[in-house]
Amino acid sequence: MDLLSSLLSGIRAEGSVLTRAVLTVPWTIRFADAVPLTMVSVLRGGGTLLLPDGTERAVGAGDTAIVRGPGPFHLADRPATARGPHTAYEIACFTEPGEPTAQALTGIRWGTDSAAATALIVGVHRASDHRHERLLRALPPVLVVEEEAGVCAWLETAAADAAAHTPGSQALMDRLLDWALVCTLRTWFDRAGADAPVWYRGLADPVLGPALRSFHDRPAEPWTVASLAARSGVSRALFAKRFTQLMGCPPLAYLTECRLDEATALLTGTDLSIGRIARSVGYADAFGFSAAFKRHKGMSPSAFRATAAPADPGPPARGEPAPCGR
Repeated sequence: MDLLSSLLSGIRAEGSVLTRAVLTVPWTIRFADAVPLTMVSVLRGGGTLLLPDGTERAVGAGDTAIVRGPGPFHLADRPATARGPHTAYEIACFTEPGEPTAQALTGIRWGTDSAAATALIVGVHRASDHRHERLLRALPPVLVVEEEAGVCAWLETAAADAAAHTPGSQALMDRLLDWALVCTLRTWFDRAGADAPVWYRGLADPVLGPALRSFHDRPAEPWTVASLAARSGVSRALFAKRFTQLMGCPPLAYLTECRLDEATALLTGTDLSIGRIARSVGYADAFGFSAAFKRHKGMSPSAFRATAAPADPGPPARGEPAPCGR
């Protein structure tokens, strides 16, 4: 599995929200779910995303925004709206409503064809393990991929099917939004240039790419700088210098970080023994793995497993709101 696929393997859209409404200016929509990633595709209309750190980002028809969680954020008709009287709406699929005066935009809603409508498709992406954390560290608070409005037409077609409540329509939308998330991230990475994560730039590098793909395909192998350089067909010295310049750390430091990130996901997402996890990420025995893990996390693997919180709150408990559209 390639690195981006691995980082996204434990993150899925659930209870995607389809909304089209004529919103009377001034208005705001609050996105209340404490999730790793929220994807907002604008089919009609638009507004300004307002993040807790003060970031403001305009979005219009054809734009897809990915907002890094878990803090709540807003979409407003214009930035000044949130500071004055306005009509408040809220999308909250997995949390209790946070603003008692807000009108809920939940479930699958597909209404007016007015040209004044603001039409959104919102994918709420939750995580089942910790693999995604490395991806989140590489992303800005919000990223926007700008396209022509017609590019999102296929999403509107799928939305119309989901709005009809046909069997499987919610699952279809969720899986389509998983696909859209991958496409949006790849497009942003490709366009980001020097702002893309170093590991993504490394995979595209003609010298480092072959070695990185080999390592991520087979992390359990006893890789050395020499064996990685051989995969790239260059000398050990050239490979080490190029790797450190582009990736910002020596090759073996990168391998250690990747292995321990994978071990973290396995410790919290599986019941595999410490010894088996050690071998699966490239350590000969549990002792060497435990020592490296303690240096990295400040505690032993067993202690980390016992104290680590789940990657995601999981499905709603009885009495809590059901996922949107269910």
